Amino acid sequence: MNKIKYSALALIFLIAGSQAMGQRQMENLDRGVIAIHKANDSVYIGWRMLGTEPDEIAFNIYRQSGNGKSVRLNKKPIKGSTNYEDGNVNFKKDISYFVKAVLKGKEQGKSVSFTIKANAPAQQYITIPLKTPAGYAPNDASVGDLDGDGEYEVILHQSGRGIDNPSTGISGIPIFQAYKMDGTFLWEITLGRNIREGAHYTQFMVYDLDGDGISEFACKTADGTIDGIGKVIGDSTKDWRNLNRASGIFYGKILDGPEYFTIFSGKTGEALATTNYIPNRYPLNGWNGHGGNDGKDSSGNRVDRFLACVAYLDGIHPSVVMCRGYYGRSVLAAWDWRDGKLTSRWVFDSKDGENPFSGQGNHNLTVTDVDADGKDEIVYGSMVVDDNGKGLFSTGFRHGDAMHVGDLDPGHPGLEVFGIHEIENKTTGPGVTVFDARTGEVLYKGSINIDVGRGVAEDIDPSNPGAEMWWGGSDGLLNMKGERIGDMPSSAQFLIWWDGDLSRELLDGNHIDKYKVGRIFTAEGSIAAAGSKNTPVISADLFGDWREEIIYRTPDNKNLRIYTTTIPTKYRIYTLMHDPQYRLAVATENVAYNQPPHTSFFLGTDMKKAPKPNIILVKKSINKKLDKPIISVR
Repeated sequence: MNKIKYSALALIFLIAGSQAMGQRQMENLDRGVIAIHKANDSVYIGWRMLGTEPDEIAFNIYRQSGNGKSVRLNKKPIKGSTNYEDGNVNFKKDISYFVKAVLKGKEQGKSVSFTIKANAPAQQYITIPLKTPAGYAPNDASVGDLDGDGEYEVILHQSGRGIDNPSTGISGIPIFQAYKMDGTFLWEITLGRNIREGAHYTQFMVYDLDGDGISEFACKTADGTIDGIGKVIGDSTKDWRNLNRASGIFYGKILDGPEYFTIFSGKTGEALATTNYIPNRYPLNGWNGHGGNDGKDSSGNRVDRFLACVAYLDGIHPSVVMCRGYYGRSVLAAWDWRDGKLTSRWVFDSKDGENPFSGQGNHNLTVTDVDADGKDEIVYGSMVVDDNGKGLFSTGFRHGDAMHVGDLDPGHPGLEVFGIHEIENKTTGPGVTVFDARTGEVLYKGSINIDVGRGVAEDIDPSNPGAEMWWGGSDGLLNMKGERIGDMPSSAQFLIWWDGDLSRELLDGNHIDKYKVGRIFTAEGSIAAAGSKNTPVISADLFGDWREEIIYRTPDNKNLRIYTTTIPTKYRIYTLMHDPQYRLAVATENVAYNQPPHTSFFLGTDMKKAPKPNIILVKKSINKKLDKPIISVR
């Protein structure tokens, strides 16, 4: 059998094997109807198509005025998109919009309505009023269905004084708050004085880990953490901070005391299970390696670099993975939350700085099924950890600040990884690479021996097939083969699907630019999340059609604003949150140096039809054993 025939046959077996795997448990989202009063006194309406719905599904749009009567707005069921513009509107009364799916000529159930209040101003956002503590500011956020109603809630990290790992000083105390989209405050969790505040310390995961239809909240905790119902974890009297100003580089660090990992109820914020954090911090100087700092750092810098993610390691149920280290030793600990019990699935440990899997982690990570076996792998910067907790491969390119994973080159089989790398401490190598996500085969190397700080890969130019890539020092826009095809984009930060075509736009600070066009949107009166990253609180497909929303904070830190596009599109794609890679990328968006989410398929100009995800939607309270919480600090 020749190589080409063998490869084709292997691909068929891979696809067949993937389809034979069990379906992944995913959120049972509602229709996600959004209605926005536009400046021309029309109303833009958007809604979700679910990943499990048949291609032949269509929709009817209804407007309900103050007299209670409902009027269907469309003459024929809508098949080509999931948005509509209503141009005949009287805003003197409350107006509500709802959607009914149409299948085989029959209307299905009515969606939840979205109401525009009488005489409401034309504005492109909805507001969530906050209970921001004095001296705090909204930082990163995540989303999850915390009550099983099919609508996302927002889980917000309220940050006080944040301190980077090398720096000394006493940080603020990290606080997390949960809100419904209508502004209802749900709960608050305070991590306490024994968790330091900063981008590298406070990674948190929000996901339905046990398949009961309600998301959990998971993070590292310590003595003095207070859960959402006022219960203290560990010993509230302990203060493990170094308060001795004369201790130099150790002042303000937390290098002693127990470290915990806790699963909280997303509904109430109550701690459901607490165990020891894996791995512990010792030895303090055992986290060094080539790249970054190859010396013997024992001051709390390298040891306190944390990452986290959620992955479907068995192909059906999500597991949460808590990580420590990436400059040298890297440890990933996978946990299962099932039937009210928290159990360890596996621990990956590169052990020392000379191991080929050491020193390869980024300030971020991506989860996806790189080998098409139905189970997830963890792209940990320049290496990949398999679903069984074993190292799949290591490229040896060391760590970097940004990474993008997806079907960046549709002409190349499978997924590709684009990453930038730091070149420092007398190391050498490429500052930019593209490699095959399944095998580690290097597809491109650039900026040799140059330390690169920012870089992006995505389809932003419709004139070029597939994605493009650019970074500081790339001297323009390059295709995935490294050929220059255009001028440098205006930013190398975040991305968003916003206007009516399939190419993605550039998101930077509070504005959106379109490549070769310029500024197309500015969120007046809103600013990026607190901190130096200049990224949104979160950006994801939160409601409406498949395009993405952005959450910003107001300058006074009293509100969140959720912005959505009002530009009609002729393209219909199921909600991106039902693509497993995209959904898991949203869960990890808050981790360290935030990265925009990518889909598992090529979404861009001249894309093929989006493949149907192999998922099953779970409903609230399937698992009846979770009524009684478990607390077990050991």
